[in-house]
Amino acid sequence: MDEAGVALLLVRVVVGVTMVAHGLNHWRGGGRIEGTARWFSGLGLRHGRLQAWLSVVTEVGAGLLLVLGLLTPLACAAVISVMLVAGVLAHRPNGFFVFKDGYEYVLVLSVVCLALAVLGPGRLSVDQAAGIEVSGWAGGGIALGVAVVATAGLLALFWRPGEES
Repeated sequence: MDEAGVALLLVRVVVGVTMVAHGLNHWRGGGRIEGTARWFSGLGLRHGRLQAWLSVVTEVGAGLLLVLGLLTPLACAAVISVMLVAGVLAHRPNGFFVFKDGYEYVLVLSVVCLALAVLGPGRLSVDQAAGIEVSGWAGGGIALGVAVVATAGLLALFWRPGEES
């Protein structure tokens, strides 16, 4: 038995399903897409409805890619980027602990995804079956680099604290 492959599969599936559920909740749960759009606007993001849909597509898409173990560094980058935006805009002012709406949860998901990008998706993945081998410093660098650039781009283009959208 390949213990490392099974462990990586468990991590990918749990984080992937969590992200899919999170994305679907932004779309269909609570206040639905309209409520999510209002929430994003309240954080200072312009075009709240666009941000809500981008969040849904990114979270569901990245989650599914993680479950499959497909394009793993890019899937990890998407999760890290979503968590960076959430951490900076929604959770950072509240401190560390999640029970105070702090950044604990988004930090853990980000670091798990960075570690997954470094370790690779494991033998039980589409990447492995397709011969896609991007792990180690390259996988981690891609995940972190793409996430930071995407986050900086989103904030530069859309974040206007104090403005109504």
